[in-house]
Order: sequence, then C-alpha cells, then structure tokens
Amino acid sequence: MDAYSSMLATIRRPESIERFAALYGHREGELSRQLTRYSRLVKLHEDLYHADRSLYMISAPGRTEITGNHTDHNNGCVLAAAITLDTVAAVTPRYDMKVRIHSEGFPSIELELDDLSVHEDEKSTSAALVRGVAAKMAELGYKVGGFDAAITTDVASGSGLSSSAAYEVLICAILDALYNGFTVDATLRAQIAQYAENVYFGKPCGLMDQMASSTGGLVAIDFKNEPVVQPLSFRFNEAGFDIVVVNSGSSHDNLTDEYASIRQEMQGVAALFGEEVLRRVRPEQLWMNLDMVREKLGERAAMRAIHFFQENDRVKKLVHDVKMSDLGAMFEGIIASGESSWMLLQNVYVPGSHQPLALALAMAAHQLKDKGAWRVHGGGFAGTTLNFVPTDMTDDFVQKMNKVFGDRACFVLDVRPEGAAVVFKQER
Repeated sequence: MDAYSSMLATIRRPESIERFAALYGHREGELSRQLTRYSRLVKLHEDLYHADRSLYMISAPGRTEITGNHTDHNNGCVLAAAITLDTVAAVTPRYDMKVRIHSEGFPSIELELDDLSVHEDEKSTSAALVRGVAAKMAELGYKVGGFDAAITTDVASGSGLSSSAAYEVLICAILDALYNGFTVDATLRAQIAQYAENVYFGKPCGLMDQMASSTGGLVAIDFKNEPVVQPLSFRFNEAGFDIVVVNSGSSHDNLTDEYASIRQEMQGVAALFGEEVLRRVRPEQLWMNLDMVREKLGERAAMRAIHFFQENDRVKKLVHDVKMSDLGAMFEGIIASGESSWMLLQNVYVPGSHQPLALALAMAAHQLKDKGAWRVHGGGFAGTTLNFVPTDMTDDFVQKMNKVFGDRACFVLDVRPEGAAVVFKQER
C-alpha cells in the first residue's frame, strides 16, 4: 500500500476521528467535513506530485484576539486564542532544495532554497514568507530542504483571523517536521514566522498572531521582554456562549500603511521619552507631557498611546477575570477594549462613506447589549468583528448579520487547544 492509500486509511480510523474532534470541536457536521477535507487534500497531492516519500498532514490554526488590540508591537500584553479554522498541508519532502506549493484558490509557487537572500520582487508574496522562514531557520542552525505541498485553508485572506500568520507558522512547522523532528518550540516558531513577515514579506507586524497560532488554546502573552506565555483554562462554549466572527465584507488587503501608522505613532511617542517602545514608558510620563506629545506628533498619536496603556491594564484584569470565571467582568473588559479601539486607537474604519465594520459593531451592540460582548477584531480598519453570543441567540444573530453582510459572513468558532500540529504522518 502506498503512502496515499495508507494515509486515507489512517484518516478514517476511529482514533483519527478523536483527533479531528480535539482540533475542530463537535459542532454538527464538523467531523464529516474535516474527514472529507483531509481526504480531498491527500488526493490533490497525489494528482499534483505522485510522490513516493513520507506523507505528512500538518495544520496551523488562525487566531482570535480577545483583548490587547495593537499592543504587541510595542511590547504590550494580549489575550488571544487559537481557533478551529486552520490552514492544512499535505506535504512530502524532496531530495533537493526546490519548494513547490499548490494552495487552493491562489497561484502555485516554486522557489529554490539554495538562495535565502531577500528578494525585493517577492515582497508581499507567499514565496517571500517561505524563503524568510527557511532563511531564519537556517540562520538558527536548523536544517531546511525542499518539499511538495498541497494546501487548503479556512482562514480567509483579509478576514482578520490571521491567514498570513497561519501560513507562516505552517511553513515553519513543515520544515521542522520534515527535517528537524518537530523540535522547534512554539515561541521560537512564532518568532521565525514574524521575522519572515517583517523582513521578507515587508509588513511590520507584531508577534501576537504568530504566537497564538503556534501555541494554541487561550493564552495571555506579555511581550515586555522575551514573550511570556500563560495558558488559561476557559471554554466559552462550556459557559453557554458561541464565539461568532462576522466578516464585514471589507478586506485587510492594501491597508499596510494604515497598520504601520499605528506602530509608528506609538513608537514615535516612545521616542519622545528616549525609548524604542511604549512599554518602557510609564503612563504618568505620558499624562504629564500630553501637551508636548500633541505639539510634536498630533492628537491621534497621543490618543493611540493612551489606548496602549489602558489596553494593557484591561488585559491584566481580564486574565484575572478568566481565572475567576467571572463572565460578566470579562465581557465588560472586552466591550471596553472595543470602545477604546474605536475612540482612541481609531482602527474601525478608514475615513469615507464605506464603513461596514462600524455598521457590524453597531448591529452587535444593538443585539447583544446586556447579554454578550462585541469588539473590533484584529488589525481593524476592515475585516471582522468578534462577538460573544449566548448559544440560544446564535442562530438569530447569524441570520441578521448574514442578511446585511452576505450569506457566509459569520463564522461560529471554538477555541482550538492545540497550535501548529503534525496531525497525521505516513512513513515510506
């Protein structure tokens, strides 16, 4: 029996169904969907490559940011979670340094890992992420090599669920599993992925997205020095709530300058106090010198700095509330975070008449007031909102959102307990 037939048999075993349930939850129809999805991906790899080497099924999840909006890039605090939407690869190693990737819905790419230098013509492409991950791993002394991959994803590009982080973390997990025995720890894997996005892809992202995807579960992360990850035990569905992410129909694509301005303005405020990031500035320094900050950098930079300090405090309180299972206090903090993003951070919309994200938040506030929580999700300016909806209201909430934003606007999610993972492996 070849690796493809063996993998298809493995996927259908009872213990594999348990594996799917651990990663994707127990929502009606989900296990059947994943069985079909994985089987189809195996067959796609066979049709594309006809490989005769060991076959791996590797997954990296998207993420949801619970609180800590735009704090990570200035060494702040975040509360985030891996989600049950993911990017999955069927992948085999090669005997050379060539990488071939077929991603469903995207152009196929080929590149050689003999050359690990930055290619300016690759900026903002998937090839840049692959080359960047390989370059950092090689620099750190890890082995890299070629591979053939067929990839599918449920993490929509531009949705605010960190499709790029899931992809970067997946590529790192592939090279780690194929050539290093899957020995790279979750924090380092996230840092490698961030390096690829910052240096090779050309986007000045923080580390939160990659860390949540790489680590899995619900995690508090403090970026003050080296990232300190604190796993937390809480499942919203067990408390009677669904996590519903609403895609407003506007994409994060082409918003790099908007994101960069937040990081730049926060760091600009820090520089006024002789520091590189705001985490090294004391809040009272800002409040005592607001006139100077306003004069030199303007009101928006000052308000974004205020958001940073207050958001860090909210994260710390929310971690305490999670530990106490105080759902009411948790939702108060989540709503306050969203209001700060709107008023101070100002990442709900780009000025103009097209403001679907703001409309989605207004609808959520109307439906969930005193019952749940809502906030802008992720990078902002476009993309998605994050909502905590009582399970008995979920169907009605989804129906009303879909009516305005489209039939597939809503994703009903769960927290995924595991980060990047080798789901199945079939040796040759």
